[in-house]
Amino acid sequence: MKKARLRQRPQRRATITSETPLPEPDAVSDADIDADEPETGPLRRCAVTRERQAKDAMIRFVLAPEDGGKRPVVPDLAATLPGRGIWLSARGDVIEAAVSRGVFARAARGPVAVPQGLTSVLQASLARRIGESLGLARRAGQAVSGFQKAREWLDAGRVGVVMEASDGSPAERERFLGRHAAQVTLVTPLDGTTMGAIFGRDQAVHVVVAKGRLAERIGHDSQRLAGLALRIGVQSGAKTKESRRKPSVQDEQTSPARSDRVNSRMQAGK
Repeated sequence: MKKARLRQRPQRRATITSETPLPEPDAVSDADIDADEPETGPLRRCAVTRERQAKDAMIRFVLAPEDGGKRPVVPDLAATLPGRGIWLSARGDVIEAAVSRGVFARAARGPVAVPQGLTSVLQASLARRIGESLGLARRAGQAVSGFQKAREWLDAGRVGVVMEASDGSPAERERFLGRHAAQVTLVTPLDGTTMGAIFGRDQAVHVVVAKGRLAERIGHDSQRLAGLALRIGVQSGAKTKESRRKPSVQDEQTSPARSDRVNSRMQAGK
């Protein structure tokens, strides 16, 4: 007797940011980068791809006051720091292109200091921000973990986002989601140990967050974190290639710790 095949259900994952290839290094002029567009409405223009996207799917940067002859570049994940913003698509290749092509220096019209390993800094900061948001949701009674409790929330229609451990079993994930797979937003930004620590246990594989602002924030930040692993390349005719342009001498890189100190000073001065 043949065994019946289980039908694989499509899962609704948080949408990763735009997959538009990068323009050639010389295709974007200083005038394009320097264009002082008002930061209003739901869309922003990427300083590298020149594509307009939802601001929740992008990363904002600001320039701190001059320090040692250079203006520090400060990531503003919450998009709340004062000053004119430089917006980039949340993609690893876009972030790297912004550094290698001197986009920050051109926007500042002068020397800038960029955090070392900017993509890695952003990934760590987003993962920390997601963990903090999940902690807030747990303390507010807006998040639960564990197969049974989380399934009860799913069945009741209370869930805004499902968080599955990044190191969890795909088969177990499928079993947990069941008939809800196509109806819920699924993200996997944190491993089981990290999520477990938030709930006071060794591991947490299945976590759900109730509908609301915290669930939306976790979904958006998870989308940006996933996008930072994306590298599409530079468009050249019908093919893509990596940019070989050397980093600008004006884009001196600074340590992540120094960048955090600058960020704290700017927050205090708001």
